[in-house]
Amino acid sequence: MNRELIVWPVLFQIGLTIVLYIRLARAKKRAAALNEVDEGRRSLYDDAWPDYVIQINNCIRNQFEVPVLFYVLTVLLYLLDAVTYLTLVLAWAFVLLRIGHAYVHTGTNYVPVRRKLFMASVFTTLGLFVLCVYAVLVG
Repeated sequence: MNRELIVWPVLFQIGLTIVLYIRLARAKKRAAALNEVDEGRRSLYDDAWPDYVIQINNCIRNQFEVPVLFYVLTVLLYLLDAVTYLTLVLAWAFVLLRIGHAYVHTGTNYVPVRRKLFMASVFTTLGLFVLCVYAVLVG
């Protein structure tokens, strides 16, 4: 197995975060142009922005929670030379679930669907964790 293949889902996850930052910049520019920003509160308070800006901003914050575990686990699996078809499937599943989560989070923000996508991504991370521990124990 080519262990470098684990880099692709990592790059896609990073790309998702970059796309969200671009969307946030555009949303903030739009909000400012439409005079929807409380200028006196904008530097310290999220509620100075309209909901559509806060939604994207919250989604970006979420990219630095569970995805951080994903990043660490993929690097560990790479370093342990423990990249397998199963780890690749789990890594790609994680990324696809995160893309779905971000789509819902910045769109309808329908929490029951968002929660299911989030929990599924947590379980893929748990799977990567178990495989990483196994690789350490087996050597």
